[in-house]
Parts: sequence; structure tokens; C-alpha cells
Amino acid sequence: MIDGESAADSKGTVNAVLRACRLLECFTHERPALTLGELAERTGLNKATTHRLLATLVQAGWVSQRADGAYKVNMRLFAVGSVALAELNLRDEAAPLLRDLSARFGHTAYLMVPSEDGAVCIDLVEGAGPLTVKQITVGSVLPFHTAAGPMTMLAHSSALRERWLSRPLRRYTPHTLTDAEVLRGELKKIASEGYTVSDEDFLQDVGAVAAPVFDSSGDLAATVSLGGPATHFRGTGLVGVIAAVREAAAELSHQLGAQGRDPAGG
Repeated sequence: MIDGESAADSKGTVNAVLRACRLLECFTHERPALTLGELAERTGLNKATTHRLLATLVQAGWVSQRADGAYKVNMRLFAVGSVALAELNLRDEAAPLLRDLSARFGHTAYLMVPSEDGAVCIDLVEGAGPLTVKQITVGSVLPFHTAAGPMTMLAHSSALRERWLSRPLRRYTPHTLTDAEVLRGELKKIASEGYTVSDEDFLQDVGAVAAPVFDSSGDLAATVSLGGPATHFRGTGLVGVIAAVREAAAELSHQLGAQGRDPAGG
């Protein structure tokens, strides 16, 4: 046997299957096609073993060989992967991150997703602070041009932005931005900085910080935000809140399979 290959080791693990899995894990968004030599180098296997494993994967329909000789994974692998994606529950993945944010700062942590009519709050964890935002509950739909979470969505989705800004914008407080061009400038800044700070633009005396969550395709999937008394979301203390919210959003993005994003959420 080449490379000490055996049908199975003493624990019942099939070494050839493990090696085949290592080969499949070499394929990435950046390198969707790899040559025999590249796969051998990345796995540490010799070329004969690598070729034999690839031939088996080709026969099984998991991998195919291009005209230039390079190998690529087939849709059958994506079909199996989609089963795992279907089982991925966004709320379950986000829950510990929301609990941590809420416990750390004493404010309410929110998970929101975009919908046709606005940003929908699908989960929240109330903090122990003196202010509880009763107006925002699970199921609440917030307009995209106000509040930290919705504004973050608008900043990171051109489709949402163009559709929403083509309509008249309602004013909710004296701080609500209703001029489309002024709002576009603010959204450009938000997209560049990777977070949104809301200061009484949706609810009086309420401030918030939000950051975007991306999926495996790099598209906006949700936002993570922290909201509470507006006075707590101003000044130098805001730096730590922003960092924590961005870190939580980046971690959730990672769990959803997002790649190529700055760990801080940018």
C-alpha cells in the first residue's frame, strides 16, 4: 500500500475515506479547480495515491476533470452541503452571541433580517439595564431608513436601497433622515465603516449600534444590534460597544460560511 494506506485502522476508521475528505476540503471559492500536483502538495499525499482517490471521486460523481486536466467538485457535493445549510438555524446560531452582548453591556441585543416591508426582528435578548424598548419585539417590522439594524441593511444591499429610497420617507422623530440624497451619503459612510450608530432617529431616547451579517455567498443575511438609552450610545464608551457588536456579527457571518471578510466585520 502506498503511503501506508490500509483499508481501515484499528479504530475502524477508513483511511482512504479520510484522505478523500482531505482532498475535497482543498477546493475553495478562491481555488475552485486544482491540478493533481496541487492537490498532492496540499494534502501531503504522493501523486499515485492522490490520482487513485481522485479517480474514485470522479467515478462516484463528486469530482470531475476539466479539459485542461484540473479537477473541480461537482454539483452533487453542493447538494449534500445544502442539507447542512437547510438545517442551519439562524436564531440558534445567533442566540449565544446575543446573550453575551446583552449580559456584557446590560442592553437589549437584537437579531434582524430583511423582508419586503422592512427589517424584521426575529429574536432579542433583553438586558438588565433600566430601559427596555417595549416598542420593538420579536416580529416587529422596522422601516429601513431608521434605527441601526435597518439602516445597516440598507447600506449593504443595493437592491433594498434603490427600492426603498424611491418612495417617500416617513419622519419618526426630529432626527429621522428623510432626504434621500442625504441618506445616501450616510449609507455610504455606514458601508465603509462596517457599522451603524443610531441616535433617537426611530424612537425618542433610544440609541443603538448594529453590524451586518453575511452568508456564504457574501450577501447580506441579517444584522446584530444592541439598543438602549441614547445617552449610553454616545461618547468614548461607544468604542467598546461598536467593537463588540462588530465582533458578534463577524462571528455569526463566519458560522454562516462567509469568507473574505475582516474579522472586525468590515
